[in-house]
Amino acid sequence: MIEERENFTTSPVDDDEPRVQTSRPMAAPIFLDDDEEDGGMTAEERAALYELYAPSLQSLGEGEIVRGTILAITDNEVLVDVGFKSEGVINLQEFTNRDEIKVGDEVEVFLEKMENQDGLVVLSKQRADFVRVWDRVKAAADAGELVEGKLVRKIKGGVVVDLYGVEAFLPGSQIALRQVQNVDALLGQSVNVKIIKLNKRRRNIVVSRRAVLEEERERMKANVLKDLAKDQVREGVVKNITDFGAFVDLGGIDGLLHITDMSWGRVAHPSEIVKIGDKITVKVLNFDPEKERISLGLKQLTPYPWEGVEAKYPVGTRVKGRVVSITDYGAFVELEKGVEGLVHVSEMSWTRHVRHPSKVVSIADEIEALVLKVDQANEKISLGLKQVEPDPWLTLDDRFPVGMRVQGKVRNLTNFGAFVELEEGIDGLVHVSDMSWTKRVSHPSEVVKKGESVEVVVLSIDKENRRISLGLKQVQEDPWPTLAEKFPAGMTVSATVNRLFDRGAIVDVGGDIEGFVPLSQLGVDDLKRPGEAYLAGEALTLKVTRVDVPNHRLVLSVKAWLQDQDDVTLAEWTAGRNRARAVAAENEKLEAAKNAEKPKKDRADEEAPVVEEDEA
Repeated sequence: MIEERENFTTSPVDDDEPRVQTSRPMAAPIFLDDDEEDGGMTAEERAALYELYAPSLQSLGEGEIVRGTILAITDNEVLVDVGFKSEGVINLQEFTNRDEIKVGDEVEVFLEKMENQDGLVVLSKQRADFVRVWDRVKAAADAGELVEGKLVRKIKGGVVVDLYGVEAFLPGSQIALRQVQNVDALLGQSVNVKIIKLNKRRRNIVVSRRAVLEEERERMKANVLKDLAKDQVREGVVKNITDFGAFVDLGGIDGLLHITDMSWGRVAHPSEIVKIGDKITVKVLNFDPEKERISLGLKQLTPYPWEGVEAKYPVGTRVKGRVVSITDYGAFVELEKGVEGLVHVSEMSWTRHVRHPSKVVSIADEIEALVLKVDQANEKISLGLKQVEPDPWLTLDDRFPVGMRVQGKVRNLTNFGAFVELEEGIDGLVHVSDMSWTKRVSHPSEVVKKGESVEVVVLSIDKENRRISLGLKQVQEDPWPTLAEKFPAGMTVSATVNRLFDRGAIVDVGGDIEGFVPLSQLGVDDLKRPGEAYLAGEALTLKVTRVDVPNHRLVLSVKAWLQDQDDVTLAEWTAGRNRARAVAAENEKLEAAKNAEKPKKDRADEEAPVVEEDEA
């Protein structure tokens, strides 16, 4: 018969929680009496059979590391013989060197269970590896020593590290001092790490590379701070770039290279000068040991470009440069790296009224300009763009002498006149008083339209103030000397009221001729405003008082005409005035009510003079 016995052992995996392990039943030789059934087998034969099976019935205990032989390798599993009645199966992923193992190799495995539900021995390669290196890992963790591990593969939250043949976890936050964008690039590398967490029961090892880098940085930082001083020239590596500058690692401590200290020239963004990872040489501009703040400079390693600029760019010389910036008041032109001049908007054109520099130049344009002024102390150079070309106003009277008739285009209308372009950039003003011989023009739009081509006469040229006076009516002869004969004093005329104002009325007598009726000659006693008794568009009969040739005025009178009329005509005229008074009073009430309903801003806009401005 077979005798069964129990063996009490402590698992080497967990020293803190010993557990009772039961070894497999052992078979021992039991000698039978001669009279017992032996199946016809002699004692010698039974002893030989025991010797044959003895090696396969060796004592094995759960929780022990045993040696086994690889019998087969599939896509997912490895079959291992550990000398028991059945083989064990291990997941292929537990082998870190999967490509190197082969059938017949001997391996150390951990015996977890004698038999599972399938009758197979439960083995683990990873637990065997873990138990074998546990003492070594724990000693390194207790001593805070650095250990070397290989980054094997990326998993959720971090990277698996091969440490002494077992897998340890390196969290993503502990890979480097800053977040690593491309973890895949680090796989396969061997790095020094520190063990920061251990859990033997769960076979959990957590390591940190960041702790190693931080210690190294602190050591380097202490060395740098000990030797660092103002005006030193040092080498560093660009670690980070922002809109205002770049941070440079000087060896454990960072310094700020501000954008204004990168180049003597204009820099829109630090990335134009440096890139992350660049090794650069910088100068220490300022150093605060207490706050550990370091200001660095790159441009300070090159000569100051404004040195001797007055001799290099004397006033009156022509220079070439590139437009690098445009503002509302002018354009900045780079003459050389670090030296810029300003072309003010007023110095861009002799003839054009430039509203914005972008109408003349654009960014990156190569232009030629004249040096107007140099201020080396304040790093300023004034440039002129128009001075490169001759001033057209100096020879304007040669091209447009006074009295010359010129064809031009109406460019702009204002309340007081119209601007007519004589040539590109040269405009002259036709005042409203010079638009008609016989009509009182209240706005130039009554006579001309914007964009219209008109013939004008040059009246005067003011070179100093750059003004040209033009005349539209002067294209024709003055009709007033002949009008004195056409309208003798006392002549009765019919007219239509054009405009009413405080001093009287302007009436149209036909033939594009207007006359003036003074307030006292409107025929209504004690009349304070013509609008109280007369209406625009109303037909009147008047008498000519006089023709003022020098002042171009035809003076008329209703009062003089009334003096020659009979009572019936006077009564009809008076009735007409009363009707006009009633209409005028009603219109005034309606206008007052309308204005009261309007917002204050709208009323102000209506009262403001209308000015048409050139879109350019």
